[in-house]
Amino acid sequence: MSTPDRGTDRRTLIADTAIDLVAAAGLRGLTHRAVDGAAGLPTGSTSYYFRTREALISACYQRLAERDLDDIGVGLGGGGGGAPERHGDGPAGSPTLDREAAAAALAALLHRWLTVGRERQLARYELSLEAARNPALQPQLHRAGQEARIRAAGILAALGAERPREAAELLVAWTDGLLYDRLAGALARSRPAPDPAELTSVARRMIDAALAPDLGSGRDR
Repeated sequence: MSTPDRGTDRRTLIADTAIDLVAAAGLRGLTHRAVDGAAGLPTGSTSYYFRTREALISACYQRLAERDLDDIGVGLGGGGGGAPERHGDGPAGSPTLDREAAAAALAALLHRWLTVGRERQLARYELSLEAARNPALQPQLHRAGQEARIRAAGILAALGAERPREAAELLVAWTDGLLYDRLAGALARSRPAPDPAELTSVARRMIDAALAPDLGSGRDR
């Protein structure tokens, strides 16, 4: 049996702690010393693994993507009890996943990110804005975001999408927009608690729209 790499474990701990700090205090609260203290690590540990602030923020991007993909894998991408039901291997363009089950799984994912995953999403907004201001961070943010879109394209292809990459771009954008509206939008404080039934209805409409045959011009034909 392989032994976990201590350096890898510590990098993960540092990244998770940094994400928590950004969610709680914004980027002004993100310093190497603050991460050391919050993680219970000796002073200098964070700077040993991530020498610069940009390196630390880049680690946050990577870790956010890893945690999101873990959630997606359980709910939508197979490997978990909530994965949509498969109907075997069909020809190209024919569904091999159940659309209703996919909508329920997406709704469960949204509910998770609006509740127990709320702080992680707030950290994402802060960190994404930093990349918009700092071009040096943009490639790392781009790489972190690509895998979710690739995963979404695979799911939509299994649901019968004719242009899965284009459909995935829209589905991810709609998902991001819904999360932002519910967590940080102008009416976020006045909204009721997330309701699974309402989220299932919204998820169903998003998936139906993403799978519509008149989706657009088709970049990936």
